[in-house]
Amino acid sequence: MLLDKYSYCPVCGSQKFTANSDKSKICGDCGFELFMNPSSANAAIITNQHGEMLVVRRKKDPAKGTLDLPGGFADAGETVEEGVCREVKEETGLHVTRAEYLFSQPNQYVYSGLTIPTLDLFFRCHVDNITDLKAADDADECLWIPIKEINPVDFGLHSIRTGVEKFIADIRL
Repeated sequence: MLLDKYSYCPVCGSQKFTANSDKSKICGDCGFELFMNPSSANAAIITNQHGEMLVVRRKKDPAKGTLDLPGGFADAGETVEEGVCREVKEETGLHVTRAEYLFSQPNQYVYSGLTIPTLDLFFRCHVDNITDLKAADDADECLWIPIKEINPVDFGLHSIRTGVEKFIADIRL
């Protein structure tokens, strides 16, 4: 449990920082309560007129070398829509003209030895021009894969794999 990593109150430094519930700890001295709520993350589903989906290969752990969707964590002060547009631009060089919310998936993201709860929001993103496509930032490679050839098992992060499965199942309905 991530909260087990917090031995001292982050406000006053007290060692009287104890579990208050499954998702919070409270300080016995100053009364501060820390909740472990999920971080907001986003994933972009981008398709083209040839029935292909844009995927990236992860440059870093977790799941380095596996397939992923362009996306990442929302920054403080931005909406999830702004975040998905920024992440697509950072990882692929593409400009998103429209982002439509599809669904969400809970996730556990292991980073630097900590398991961070996230809520991954999936968006159908439209881009105006693919000539600027180039892997950057956390993406090692950008690939257009025919949707009918996509194997969700190739995606290294559980929530992304589940999201890809859901998207493919939904378009086949």
